[in-house]
Amino acid sequence: MRYSEFGKTGYRVSALGFGAMNLPGVPLEQAGDTLNYALDHGINYIDTAAGYRNSEEIIGETISHRRSEYFLATKTNKRDYAAAKEEIERSLVRMKTDVIDLLQIHYVNYVSEYKLAMEENGAYKAALEMKAAGKVRYIGITGHRPELLAKWISEGDFDQVLFHLNLAQPFALNELIPMATQMGMGKVAMKPLSGGFIQPVEKAIRYPYSQNVDVIISGMVSVDEVKQNLAAMELEVDTAEREELESLALELGSHNCRRCNYCSCPIGVTIPDIMISSQIRQTLGLLPKGNGFYEKQKEKILSCADYEPCREKPLCEEKCPYHLPMQKVVQEAASYYR
Repeated sequence: MRYSEFGKTGYRVSALGFGAMNLPGVPLEQAGDTLNYALDHGINYIDTAAGYRNSEEIIGETISHRRSEYFLATKTNKRDYAAAKEEIERSLVRMKTDVIDLLQIHYVNYVSEYKLAMEENGAYKAALEMKAAGKVRYIGITGHRPELLAKWISEGDFDQVLFHLNLAQPFALNELIPMATQMGMGKVAMKPLSGGFIQPVEKAIRYPYSQNVDVIISGMVSVDEVKQNLAAMELEVDTAEREELESLALELGSHNCRRCNYCSCPIGVTIPDIMISSQIRQTLGLLPKGNGFYEKQKEKILSCADYEPCREKPLCEEKCPYHLPMQKVVQEAASYYR
């Protein structure tokens, strides 16, 4: 396992971090076995959030007795002071800990949300108060708009930033990672499989592993998945492999979707998933989870072409900050069923 200094915190964190978001979907015993196996094999960064169903409770129930062995990161998606403070205090109870190593202001994608969180009675004030009280050690921010995150972290208010980085979403390389490096911040990459679309898993993991990040968060739910992720990081990435991976990322990232979720489809098409997986599906094929997504979305995708209000001007495209041809890509996806 590779370890590195986590920004200016003084902690040395494992390159592979444990993403606990999906643990509520498996039996508690399995979740506990998976978490403990991860700790036993050198993973020392645990990531969760108040909004991940009962993920925090699972951590408290299964590994709180080993609290000194891991760096614990959680999140609040509240924007006002009172709600954020209440949620942080609840997270401490749920995870059976006296201190949260990293509290992140979660899922900040709009300028208006950032302003709300940072204003006088915003969530950031609650995080600062909890830090002053010794209940939070460091404060971070997460989001899906890398260019906005780069701007926000440049103001020096955060110790860490969490962002997408995978073969189909390499966009953090342009501005965000260089700015975080310049600011001396902890850099955490999430969704190395882009939510279960990219295969093979080893290649997917090795792309963010080849980049300038401290931790790669992988959402693991079984001992076998931990083993698979650990195996992908056994060897360092050499120059030739890095160049190959970066070339593939340019191809798979050609859709240009950041998953900011500004678009909202009136008939329920999950547009970012289709945008991001569009090139993956053609080039690499999909993991079973990705194929399952397309089966679940089949009727909605097929109905996109016939939705009358979007015939002249697609409603989703009006909302996209990157002006992407979303309707075209969705309708191309419909051809897979024919």
